[in-house]
Amino acid sequence: MIVDCHTHLHSDGATISPQDHRNACRDLDACFVLAGCQGDRREGNAALIDYVRQNTKAVGFAAVNPAEDAITSKVIKKEVLDKGLRGLALYCAEDQFHPVHSRAMLLYETAQELQLPIFFHNCPPFSAQAVMDYARPFQLDEIARTFPNLKIIVGRMGFPFIEQTWCLLGKHENVFADLTIIPQKVWEVYNLVMSAYEAGVMDKLLFGSGYPYASPQTCIETLLGFNKMLSDTHLPQVPREKIRSVIERDSLMLLGLTKE
Repeated sequence: MIVDCHTHLHSDGATISPQDHRNACRDLDACFVLAGCQGDRREGNAALIDYVRQNTKAVGFAAVNPAEDAITSKVIKKEVLDKGLRGLALYCAEDQFHPVHSRAMLLYETAQELQLPIFFHNCPPFSAQAVMDYARPFQLDEIARTFPNLKIIVGRMGFPFIEQTWCLLGKHENVFADLTIIPQKVWEVYNLVMSAYEAGVMDKLLFGSGYPYASPQTCIETLLGFNKMLSDTHLPQVPREKIRSVIERDSLMLLGLTKE
């Protein structure tokens, strides 16, 4: 089972054709597709709904801004679950709302009730207007304590605040992070994987590519070749089976999701 937990159809103003996305994910068993925060969220969610209906591998996450959008259980069920989407994507930094804003807390209560995992996409690239303080993973601790059955995914390991993410993963059973790398940044990839291994949280990482920033295949090849990247330096290595377990993790089962 290989599930890519971090892909997009729209990113930084660039639109990826449904066929391009389908081709990129052809060798995967499933892929999470996150609606973006740019432009009209309703239009983005509608386009995602159409795509998910056409691609049985796609698991859609609707973009929601709890500070502005309707967030009652009835509305979320009607606009998300009943339309085939399976989770929520939040952009606290870009949408400029605190993760524990009172309306956001009401949304988490609804998400826990409806068993909708939440993907916190508080990761680079940030716009000039983004509030980086709202991207700090430690802000999610209160959410995890208040809603212990809510499945939470910290986008791109909470980069650049990854130490805070490792603490969250070790503290909360239902908090996960997606191991989305930039294959060209060899030293960054090494430090991300090694620090997760040393923190003992490899079992809480979910594979992600961040497509279209990188293809799933390239990310998989980079991770499988992890111990060869800096082999001439004699730096510490990570057991290959630990890395492989991240790539092959059944994230659908962990998060209580199905592809149907």
